[in-house]
Amino acid sequence: MAAHQEKKPSEERKRKTTQNGLRTSQVQWGRAWEVDWFSLASILFLLAFAPLIVYYFIMSCDQYQCSLTDPLIALLTGNKHLSDIWNKTPTLTYRAAGIYTLWVAFQMFLYVFIPDFCHKFLPGYVGGVQEGAVTPAGAVNKYEINGLQAWIITHMLWFANAYYFHWFSPTIIFDNWIPLLWCANILGYAVSNFAMIKGYFFPTNAKDCKFTGNFFYDYMMGIEFNPRIGKWFDFKLFFNGRPGIVAWTLINLSYAAKQQELYGQVTNSMILVNVLQGIYVLDFFWNEAWYLKTIDICHDHFGWYLGWGDCVWLPYLYTLQGLYLVYHPVQLCTANAIGVLMLGLIGYYIFRTTNHQKDLFRRTNGNCKIWGKKPEYIECSYMSVDGTKYYSKLMTSGFWGWARHFNYTGDLMGSLAYCLACGFEHILPYFYIVYMTILLTHRCIRDEHRCFSKYGKDWKRYTSAVPYRLIPGIF
Repeated sequence: MAAHQEKKPSEERKRKTTQNGLRTSQVQWGRAWEVDWFSLASILFLLAFAPLIVYYFIMSCDQYQCSLTDPLIALLTGNKHLSDIWNKTPTLTYRAAGIYTLWVAFQMFLYVFIPDFCHKFLPGYVGGVQEGAVTPAGAVNKYEINGLQAWIITHMLWFANAYYFHWFSPTIIFDNWIPLLWCANILGYAVSNFAMIKGYFFPTNAKDCKFTGNFFYDYMMGIEFNPRIGKWFDFKLFFNGRPGIVAWTLINLSYAAKQQELYGQVTNSMILVNVLQGIYVLDFFWNEAWYLKTIDICHDHFGWYLGWGDCVWLPYLYTLQGLYLVYHPVQLCTANAIGVLMLGLIGYYIFRTTNHQKDLFRRTNGNCKIWGKKPEYIECSYMSVDGTKYYSKLMTSGFWGWARHFNYTGDLMGSLAYCLACGFEHILPYFYIVYMTILLTHRCIRDEHRCFSKYGKDWKRYTSAVPYRLIPGIF
């Protein structure tokens, strides 16, 4: 989303102090102060059923060969009882607890204690200490960007073990997948509960906290904007990127190793899933500094939605394609494999180029060329909680002139490619594209509601100039 992320460099920002009260200025920016019945119902549904959805998908693969209908049929016909399914589910083990504890501790160590050095020798990579966006309270946080470094170190150790040391089997993640699920849930709920307590009693920045008065909404969506421990441990940056996204590619590699162990080969569909999702993960960490300007960091508060979601939902449901291919190895014909690869690469090109155009526009304050021409834009203003007025530019050129969220369109094309690699025998692998379509469409609406609250009539001018959200001429 271009709108809420475009702003002038700090030394050039025009500021104007106003006499607005604290509450008035905060209403103009950030998540809701009040909760409507639909939002509350949605939140209660997610809190109650999201953990069950994750369990159901993973259990279906473990006990029913990835069929989503067979467990329901077995229960409805009386052939199985819930207790039968539950009793067959692997329990939490000391081995899984040790693996998961070591994993999270190692990622915390890499995040907190190993300053980035990749930016010193990788041309074009932005790492080290970077500034985030202005928060609603007017603060500008600093972050240690070292995710790419953590990913490289982790994967070097993984491959060193697989081909030289042999400390553990490359299938270790798959072999302990359900016991690790219980560990991930424990961490997700522990982090969410701690963030809730911290927001009430010892917030990092009290002016960036929001209380709706509704416990469930505050627990789900978070109270604190940027909860931190010490100077550098930022909850949002760590849990959004590590441990879940670093693990994403390791999980897929473990699936590929299991496929090799079971069938004596790794299918081209498994290779496609590993390659295409690997590109996405590497892109995330290469552009981690850019990520500081996205909706997750710029607008979302840290609650169960991010805490539990990053620990459980992301690593378990974003990797369903690889898990499915362990149980159902699919060897695509050459034409289909090329088609899936091209769809994924074209989607990635759109996703990355769109984001690059926005980033270039932001970094140069509009003094650049997009598609060979000086970009057009709409200048608008917004206000922080301390009454300071800022000016932003919303670009209407390049892909951002085609649609207001065209980067999401590329993201959806890549998501569809992951699913198509699995063939059409089961619907389980296609959960991802259905979920991403709902997520990104909702994010469009949510983001635009915030931008309208933030920019007011200037946002209306922007939507008039760029009338479509995702698909030019259609939506």
